[in-house]
Amino acid sequence: MFQPVVLFIGLRYSRARQGSAFTAFINRFAFAGIALGVMALVVVMSVMNGFEGQLKNRILGAVPQVTVTDPDSSTQLSDWQEVQQQLPELATIKGSVPFVQTQGILQISDKMSVANIQGVYPDKGALPPSLADKMVAGNWESLEPERYHLVIGQRLAQKQGIVPGDTVRVIAAQGGVYTPFGLVPSQRRFVVSGLFAMGSEVDESVVFAHGDDLARLIRLPEGKVTGLQLFLNDAFDAPQVAQTLRNQTELSVDDWRQSYGQLFEAVGMEKRMMWLMLALIIAVAAFNTLSALVMVINDKRHDIAILQTLGLSNGRIRTVFLLQGLYNGVLGSLLGVILGLLLSWYLNDILDLFGAQIVSGTEEGLPIIIDLFQVTATAVAAIMLTLVATLYPASQAAHVQPSEALRYD
Repeated sequence: MFQPVVLFIGLRYSRARQGSAFTAFINRFAFAGIALGVMALVVVMSVMNGFEGQLKNRILGAVPQVTVTDPDSSTQLSDWQEVQQQLPELATIKGSVPFVQTQGILQISDKMSVANIQGVYPDKGALPPSLADKMVAGNWESLEPERYHLVIGQRLAQKQGIVPGDTVRVIAAQGGVYTPFGLVPSQRRFVVSGLFAMGSEVDESVVFAHGDDLARLIRLPEGKVTGLQLFLNDAFDAPQVAQTLRNQTELSVDDWRQSYGQLFEAVGMEKRMMWLMLALIIAVAAFNTLSALVMVINDKRHDIAILQTLGLSNGRIRTVFLLQGLYNGVLGSLLGVILGLLLSWYLNDILDLFGAQIVSGTEEGLPIIIDLFQVTATAVAAIMLTLVATLYPASQAAHVQPSEALRYD
Protein backbone atom coordinates (compact mmCIF):
# COMPACT_ATOMS: atom_id res chain seq x y z
CA MET A 1 0.00 0.00 0.00
CA PHE A 2 1.26 3.52 -0.83
CA GLN A 3 2.62 5.18 2.35
CA PRO A 4 2.85 8.96 3.02
CA VAL A 5 6.54 8.48 3.84
CA VAL A 6 7.22 7.74 0.17
CA LEU A 7 5.66 11.04 -0.88
CA PHE A 8 7.51 12.85 1.91
CA ILE A 9 10.91 11.49 0.90
CA GLY A 10 10.29 12.04 -2.81
CA LEU A 11 9.32 15.70 -2.33
CA ARG A 12 12.19 16.23 0.12
CA TYR A 13 14.70 14.97 -2.43
CA SER A 14 13.07 17.14 -5.11
CA ARG A 15 13.39 20.33 -3.04
CA ALA A 16 16.78 19.53 -1.55
CA ARG A 17 19.56 22.02 -2.28
CA GLN A 18 22.45 19.88 -1.09
CA GLY A 19 24.49 17.68 -3.37
CA SER A 20 26.39 18.17 -6.60
CA ALA A 21 26.10 21.67 -8.08
CA PHE A 22 26.19 20.19 -11.57
CA THR A 23 23.35 17.82 -10.71
CA ALA A 24 21.30 20.76 -9.41
CA PHE A 25 22.04 22.68 -12.61
CA ILE A 26 20.89 19.79 -14.83
CA ASN A 27 17.76 19.43 -12.71
CA ARG A 28 16.88 23.12 -13.01
CA PHE A 29 17.71 23.07 -16.71
CA ALA A 30 15.27 20.20 -17.25
CA PHE A 31 12.58 22.01 -15.24
CA ALA A 32 13.07 25.25 -17.21
CA GLY A 33 13.10 23.34 -20.51
CA ILE A 34 9.76 21.70 -19.80
CA ALA A 35 8.21 25.02 -18.74
CA LEU A 36 9.52 26.91 -21.79
CA GLY A 37 8.55 24.11 -24.17
CA VAL A 38 4.99 23.93 -22.87
CA MET A 39 4.71 27.72 -22.91
CA ALA A 40 5.94 27.95 -26.51
CA LEU A 41 3.61 25.18 -27.63
CA VAL A 42 0.57 26.83 -25.99
CA VAL A 43 1.36 30.22 -27.59
CA VAL A 44 2.19 28.91 -31.06
CA MET A 45 -0.83 26.61 -31.23
CA SER A 46 -3.12 29.45 -30.05
CA VAL A 47 -1.83 31.69 -32.86
CA MET A 48 -2.13 28.86 -35.41
CA ASN A 49 -5.69 28.21 -34.24
CA GLY A 50 -6.41 31.90 -34.70
CA PHE A 51 -5.13 31.94 -38.27
CA GLU A 52 -7.07 28.78 -39.08
CA GLY A 53 -10.21 30.32 -37.55
CA GLN A 54 -9.74 33.45 -39.64
CA LEU A 55 -9.35 31.42 -42.80
CA LYS A 56 -12.46 29.43 -41.91
CA ASN A 57 -14.56 32.56 -41.33
CA ARG A 58 -13.21 34.64 -44.20
CA ILE A 59 -13.17 31.97 -46.89
CA LEU A 60 -15.64 29.28 -45.89
CA GLY A 61 -18.10 31.90 -44.62
CA ALA A 62 -18.51 33.34 -48.10
CA VAL A 63 -18.55 30.21 -50.23
CA PRO A 64 -20.99 27.28 -50.14
CA GLN A 65 -19.89 24.93 -47.35
CA VAL A 66 -22.08 22.07 -48.58
CA THR A 67 -23.90 22.14 -51.92
CA VAL A 68 -26.86 19.98 -52.94
CA THR A 69 -27.59 19.63 -56.64
CA ASP A 70 -29.59 17.41 -58.95
CA PRO A 71 -27.70 14.16 -59.66
CA ASP A 72 -28.90 14.28 -63.28
CA SER A 73 -27.86 17.89 -63.88
CA SER A 74 -25.06 19.82 -62.20
CA THR A 75 -26.34 23.14 -63.58
CA GLN A 76 -29.95 23.29 -62.41
CA LEU A 77 -32.19 22.05 -59.63
CA SER A 78 -35.94 21.87 -60.06
CA ASP A 79 -38.38 22.36 -57.17
CA TRP A 80 -35.67 23.48 -54.76
CA GLN A 81 -38.33 24.27 -52.13
CA GLU A 82 -39.39 20.62 -52.10
CA VAL A 83 -35.77 19.46 -51.94
CA GLN A 84 -35.16 21.86 -49.06
CA GLN A 85 -38.06 20.38 -47.10
CA GLN A 86 -36.86 16.82 -47.75
CA LEU A 87 -33.38 17.42 -46.35
CA PRO A 88 -32.84 15.57 -43.06
CA GLU A 89 -32.70 17.77 -39.98
CA LEU A 90 -29.17 17.81 -38.60
CA ALA A 91 -28.03 19.79 -35.57
CA THR A 92 -24.90 20.94 -37.37
CA ILE A 93 -26.85 22.63 -40.21
CA LYS A 94 -27.48 26.33 -39.52
CA GLY A 95 -29.57 26.92 -42.63
CA SER A 96 -29.99 26.31 -46.35
CA VAL A 97 -30.46 28.83 -49.14
CA PRO A 98 -30.89 28.49 -52.91
CA PHE A 99 -28.06 29.74 -55.08
CA VAL A 100 -27.14 30.21 -58.71
CA GLN A 101 -23.49 29.93 -59.62
CA THR A 102 -21.29 30.14 -62.67
CA GLN A 103 -17.77 31.07 -63.69
CA GLY A 104 -17.39 34.26 -65.64
CA ILE A 105 -15.32 37.26 -66.64
CA LEU A 106 -15.75 40.84 -65.44
CA GLN A 107 -14.71 43.42 -68.02
CA ILE A 108 -14.34 47.15 -67.49
CA SER A 109 -12.72 49.09 -70.35
CA ASP A 110 -9.60 47.08 -71.22
CA LYS A 111 -9.30 45.25 -67.88
CA MET A 112 -10.69 41.78 -67.28
CA SER A 113 -10.87 39.51 -64.23
CA VAL A 114 -12.01 35.92 -63.83
CA ALA A 115 -14.49 35.45 -60.99
CA ASN A 116 -16.87 32.97 -59.44
CA ILE A 117 -20.29 34.62 -59.81
CA GLN A 118 -22.82 33.65 -57.17
CA GLY A 119 -26.50 34.47 -57.26
CA VAL A 120 -28.11 35.15 -53.86
CA TYR A 121 -31.57 36.22 -52.72
CA PRO A 122 -31.25 38.94 -50.03
CA ASP A 123 -34.84 40.08 -50.68
CA LYS A 124 -36.00 36.64 -49.49
CA GLY A 125 -33.64 36.53 -46.52
CA ALA A 126 -31.56 33.91 -48.34
CA LEU A 127 -28.13 35.39 -47.75
CA PRO A 128 -25.11 33.52 -46.33
CA PRO A 129 -25.01 34.48 -42.62
CA SER A 130 -21.35 35.47 -42.54
CA LEU A 131 -21.79 38.02 -45.35
CA ALA A 132 -24.44 40.13 -43.63
CA ASP A 133 -21.99 42.49 -41.86
CA LYS A 134 -19.13 42.48 -44.39
CA MET A 135 -20.25 45.39 -46.56
CA VAL A 136 -17.89 48.39 -46.74
CA ALA A 137 -19.92 50.31 -49.33
CA GLY A 138 -23.58 50.00 -50.34
CA ASN A 139 -25.81 47.25 -48.98
CA TRP A 140 -27.06 43.79 -49.89
CA GLU A 141 -30.61 45.07 -50.39
CA SER A 142 -29.38 46.76 -53.59
CA LEU A 143 -29.38 43.30 -55.19
CA GLU A 144 -32.97 43.38 -56.44
CA PRO A 145 -34.34 41.31 -59.31
CA GLU A 146 -34.23 42.83 -62.80
CA ARG A 147 -31.94 45.67 -61.71
CA TYR A 148 -28.78 43.78 -62.62
CA HIS A 149 -26.66 45.00 -59.78
CA LEU A 150 -23.41 43.47 -58.61
CA VAL A 151 -21.59 43.35 -55.27
CA ILE A 152 -17.86 42.73 -55.61
CA GLY A 153 -14.92 42.36 -53.26
CA GLN A 154 -13.02 45.44 -52.11
CA ARG A 155 -9.69 43.98 -53.21
CA LEU A 156 -10.99 43.30 -56.73
CA ALA A 157 -12.41 46.83 -56.90
CA GLN A 158 -9.05 48.34 -55.90
CA LYS A 159 -7.19 46.15 -58.37
CA GLN A 160 -9.45 47.12 -61.29
CA GLY A 161 -10.14 50.69 -60.22
CA ILE A 162 -13.88 50.08 -59.79
CA VAL A 163 -16.09 52.20 -57.54
CA PRO A 164 -19.81 51.82 -56.74
CA GLY A 165 -21.86 53.11 -59.66
CA ASP A 166 -19.48 51.84 -62.33
CA THR A 167 -20.80 49.59 -65.06
CA VAL A 168 -19.03 46.31 -65.79
CA ARG A 169 -19.68 43.73 -68.45
CA VAL A 170 -20.26 40.23 -67.10
CA ILE A 171 -19.46 37.40 -69.51
CA ALA A 172 -20.74 34.05 -68.24
CA ALA A 173 -19.19 30.70 -69.06
CA GLN A 174 -22.62 29.09 -69.00
CA GLY A 175 -25.63 30.00 -71.13
CA GLY A 176 -23.89 30.69 -74.43
CA VAL A 177 -25.78 30.13 -77.69
CA TYR A 178 -24.59 28.72 -80.97
CA THR A 179 -24.91 30.94 -84.03
CA PRO A 180 -23.67 30.63 -87.63
CA PHE A 181 -20.54 32.39 -86.36
CA GLY A 182 -19.95 29.91 -83.55
CA LEU A 183 -20.61 29.95 -79.82
CA VAL A 184 -21.57 33.37 -78.49
CA PRO A 185 -21.18 33.62 -74.70
CA SER A 186 -23.95 35.06 -72.59
CA GLN A 187 -23.13 38.58 -71.43
CA ARG A 188 -24.77 41.63 -69.92
CA ARG A 189 -23.87 44.92 -68.29
CA PHE A 190 -24.18 45.09 -64.49
CA VAL A 191 -23.91 48.10 -62.21
CA VAL A 192 -21.62 47.76 -59.18
CA SER A 193 -23.82 48.70 -56.21
CA GLY A 194 -21.68 47.59 -53.28
CA LEU A 195 -18.33 46.38 -52.00
CA PHE A 196 -17.69 43.69 -49.39
CA ALA A 197 -14.50 42.77 -47.53
CA MET A 198 -13.90 39.31 -46.06
CA GLY A 199 -10.16 39.89 -45.71
CA SER A 200 -9.24 36.88 -47.83
CA GLU A 201 -8.80 35.76 -51.42
CA VAL A 202 -12.60 35.66 -51.69
CA ASP A 203 -12.48 39.46 -52.06
CA GLU A 204 -10.73 38.99 -55.37
CA SER A 205 -12.34 35.86 -56.77
CA VAL A 206 -16.06 35.93 -55.84
CA VAL A 207 -18.77 38.41 -56.83
CA PHE A 208 -22.49 38.41 -56.05
CA ALA A 209 -25.60 39.21 -58.07
CA HIS A 210 -29.27 38.59 -57.47
CA GLY A 211 -30.13 34.96 -58.18
CA ASP A 212 -32.91 35.81 -60.65
CA ASP A 213 -30.65 38.13 -62.66
CA LEU A 214 -27.86 35.59 -62.83
CA ALA A 215 -30.32 32.83 -63.74
CA ARG A 216 -31.54 34.90 -66.69
CA LEU A 217 -27.96 35.63 -67.72
CA ILE A 218 -27.07 31.93 -67.93
CA ARG A 219 -30.51 31.09 -69.36
CA LEU A 220 -31.82 28.88 -66.57
CA PRO A 221 -35.54 28.07 -66.85
CA GLU A 222 -37.75 30.22 -64.65
CA GLY A 223 -37.92 29.04 -61.04
CA LYS A 224 -34.84 26.87 -61.27
CA VAL A 225 -31.56 27.39 -59.44
CA THR A 226 -28.14 25.75 -59.50
CA GLY A 227 -28.74 24.09 -56.15
CA LEU A 228 -28.98 24.55 -52.41
CA GLN A 229 -26.06 25.67 -50.28
CA LEU A 230 -25.98 24.62 -46.64
CA PHE A 231 -24.32 26.67 -43.94
CA LEU A 232 -23.10 24.88 -40.84
CA ASN A 233 -22.36 25.82 -37.25
CA ASP A 234 -18.82 24.61 -37.90
CA ALA A 235 -17.59 24.53 -41.49
CA PHE A 236 -15.16 21.73 -40.60
CA ASP A 237 -18.17 19.45 -40.08
CA ALA A 238 -18.88 19.63 -43.82
CA PRO A 239 -17.34 16.23 -44.74
CA GLN A 240 -19.48 14.40 -42.16
CA VAL A 241 -22.63 16.33 -43.12
CA ALA A 242 -22.04 15.68 -46.84
CA GLN A 243 -21.56 11.97 -46.22
CA THR A 244 -24.74 11.82 -44.13
CA LEU A 245 -26.73 13.50 -46.90
CA ARG A 246 -25.32 11.13 -49.51
CA ASN A 247 -26.38 8.17 -47.39
CA GLN A 248 -29.90 9.48 -46.71
CA THR A 249 -30.77 11.11 -50.05
CA GLU A 250 -30.23 10.49 -53.73
CA LEU A 251 -28.99 14.02 -54.36
CA SER A 252 -25.52 15.01 -55.52
CA VAL A 253 -23.68 16.48 -52.52
CA ASP A 254 -20.33 18.29 -52.49
CA ASP A 255 -18.50 20.29 -49.85
CA TRP A 256 -15.89 23.06 -49.72
CA ARG A 257 -12.98 20.60 -49.89
CA GLN A 258 -13.38 20.41 -53.66
CA SER A 259 -12.37 24.09 -53.93
CA TYR A 260 -10.37 24.88 -50.79
CA GLY A 261 -9.38 21.48 -49.41
CA GLN A 262 -5.70 21.80 -50.37
CA LEU A 263 -5.40 25.16 -48.59
CA PHE A 264 -6.76 23.86 -45.30
CA GLU A 265 -4.80 20.62 -45.59
CA ALA A 266 -1.65 22.75 -45.90
CA VAL A 267 -2.64 24.75 -42.81
CA GLY A 268 -3.37 21.54 -40.91
CA MET A 269 -0.02 20.05 -41.94
CA GLU A 270 1.76 23.22 -40.79
CA LYS A 271 0.01 23.00 -37.41
CA ARG A 272 1.05 19.37 -37.00
CA MET A 273 4.66 20.09 -37.93
CA MET A 274 4.84 23.04 -35.51
CA TRP A 275 3.39 20.85 -32.78
CA LEU A 276 5.91 18.11 -33.53
CA MET A 277 8.91 20.44 -33.49
CA LEU A 278 7.91 22.07 -30.20
CA ALA A 279 6.98 18.70 -28.71
CA LEU A 280 10.56 17.57 -29.42
CA ILE A 281 11.79 20.47 -27.29
CA ILE A 282 9.62 19.23 -24.44
CA ALA A 283 10.85 15.67 -25.02
CA VAL A 284 14.51 16.77 -24.82
CA ALA A 285 13.80 18.67 -21.61
CA ALA A 286 11.89 15.72 -20.17
CA PHE A 287 14.75 13.34 -20.87
CA ASN A 288 17.17 15.77 -19.23
CA THR A 289 15.29 14.73 -16.12
CA LEU A 290 16.69 11.23 -16.71
CA SER A 291 20.27 12.54 -16.56
CA ALA A 292 19.54 14.59 -13.45
CA LEU A 293 17.83 11.67 -11.74
CA VAL A 294 20.70 9.27 -12.51
CA MET A 295 23.09 11.76 -10.89
CA VAL A 296 20.80 12.19 -7.88
CA ILE A 297 20.64 8.40 -7.42
CA ASN A 298 24.42 8.16 -7.51
CA ASP A 299 24.59 10.89 -4.84
CA LYS A 300 21.93 9.19 -2.73
CA ARG A 301 23.19 5.59 -2.90
CA HIS A 302 23.98 5.59 0.81
CA ASP A 303 20.57 7.07 1.65
CA ILE A 304 18.86 4.44 -0.49
CA ALA A 305 20.78 1.65 1.20
CA ILE A 306 19.88 2.98 4.65
CA LEU A 307 16.20 3.26 3.69
CA GLN A 308 16.30 -0.34 2.47
CA THR A 309 17.82 -1.55 5.72
CA LEU A 310 15.06 0.30 7.59
CA GLY A 311 12.49 -1.78 5.70
CA LEU A 312 11.54 0.34 2.67
CA SER A 313 10.75 -2.11 -0.14
CA ASN A 314 12.17 -1.93 -3.65
CA GLY A 315 8.76 -0.88 -5.00
CA ARG A 316 8.61 2.07 -2.62
CA ILE A 317 12.17 3.09 -3.43
CA ARG A 318 11.14 3.10 -7.09
CA THR A 319 8.10 5.23 -6.24
CA VAL A 320 10.26 7.76 -4.34
CA PHE A 321 12.31 8.52 -7.44
CA LEU A 322 9.32 8.39 -9.78
CA LEU A 323 7.78 11.12 -7.63
CA GLN A 324 10.99 13.09 -7.70
CA GLY A 325 11.10 12.93 -11.50
CA LEU A 326 7.43 13.80 -11.80
CA TYR A 327 8.03 16.84 -9.59
CA ASN A 328 9.84 18.54 -12.49
CA GLY A 329 7.24 17.41 -15.02
CA VAL A 330 4.19 18.54 -13.07
CA LEU A 331 5.56 21.88 -11.85
CA GLY A 332 7.22 22.61 -15.20
CA SER A 333 4.03 21.83 -17.12
CA LEU A 334 1.86 23.92 -14.78
CA LEU A 335 4.26 26.86 -14.97
CA GLY A 336 4.45 26.51 -18.75
CA VAL A 337 0.65 26.44 -19.08
CA ILE A 338 0.25 29.53 -16.87
CA LEU A 339 2.95 31.48 -18.74
CA GLY A 340 1.61 30.29 -22.11
CA LEU A 341 -1.95 31.39 -21.33
CA LEU A 342 -0.80 34.77 -20.00
CA LEU A 343 1.44 35.34 -23.01
CA SER A 344 -1.35 34.30 -25.41
CA TRP A 345 -3.88 36.65 -23.80
CA TYR A 346 -1.51 39.62 -23.83
CA LEU A 347 0.56 38.79 -26.91
CA ASN A 348 -0.78 41.66 -29.03
CA ASP A 349 -0.29 44.12 -26.17
CA ILE A 350 3.30 42.94 -25.76
CA LEU A 351 3.93 43.29 -29.50
CA ASP A 352 2.45 46.79 -29.44
CA LEU A 353 4.71 47.64 -26.50
CA PHE A 354 7.76 46.77 -28.59
CA GLY A 355 6.36 48.52 -31.67
CA ALA A 356 5.85 45.26 -33.57
CA GLN A 357 2.25 45.85 -34.62
CA ILE A 358 0.94 43.12 -36.92
CA VAL A 359 -1.99 43.51 -39.31
CA SER A 360 -3.87 40.32 -40.12
CA GLY A 361 -6.21 40.78 -43.06
CA THR A 362 -8.62 43.59 -42.19
CA GLU A 363 -7.84 43.41 -38.45
CA GLU A 364 -4.92 44.61 -36.38
CA GLY A 365 -3.04 42.14 -34.22
CA LEU A 366 -2.48 38.42 -34.29
CA PRO A 367 -5.61 36.26 -34.10
CA ILE A 368 -5.60 34.19 -30.91
CA ILE A 369 -7.85 31.20 -30.22
CA ILE A 370 -7.02 29.25 -27.07
CA ASP A 371 -8.16 25.64 -27.22
CA LEU A 372 -8.36 24.35 -23.64
CA PHE A 373 -8.33 20.75 -24.86
CA GLN A 374 -5.03 21.36 -26.66
CA VAL A 375 -3.58 23.11 -23.61
CA THR A 376 -4.60 20.22 -21.35
CA ALA A 377 -3.28 17.63 -23.82
CA THR A 378 0.06 19.49 -24.00
CA ALA A 379 0.45 19.52 -20.21
CA VAL A 380 -0.54 15.87 -19.88
CA ALA A 381 1.86 14.87 -22.70
CA ALA A 382 4.73 16.71 -21.01
CA ILE A 383 3.99 14.98 -17.69
CA MET A 384 3.77 11.57 -19.38
CA LEU A 385 7.09 12.13 -21.18
CA THR A 386 8.69 12.99 -17.85
CA LEU A 387 7.20 9.86 -16.29
CA VAL A 388 8.60 7.69 -19.10
CA ALA A 389 12.01 9.33 -18.67
CA THR A 390 12.08 8.51 -14.94
CA LEU A 391 11.19 4.83 -15.28
CA TYR A 392 14.73 3.61 -15.96
CA PRO A 393 16.62 5.53 -13.23
CA ALA A 394 13.86 4.78 -10.69
CA SER A 395 14.15 1.09 -11.54
CA GLN A 396 17.93 1.26 -11.12
CA ALA A 397 17.52 2.90 -7.72
CA ALA A 398 15.30 0.03 -6.61
CA HIS A 399 18.10 -2.44 -7.42
CA VAL A 400 20.77 -0.79 -5.30
CA GLN A 401 22.38 -3.43 -3.03
CA PRO A 402 22.73 -2.15 0.56
CA SER A 403 25.79 -4.31 1.16
CA GLU A 404 27.57 -2.80 -1.85
CA ALA A 405 26.55 0.79 -1.10
CA LEU A 406 27.60 0.58 2.58
CA ARG A 407 30.66 -1.64 2.17
CA TYR A 408 33.23 1.04 3.07
CA ASP A 409 31.12 2.95 5.64
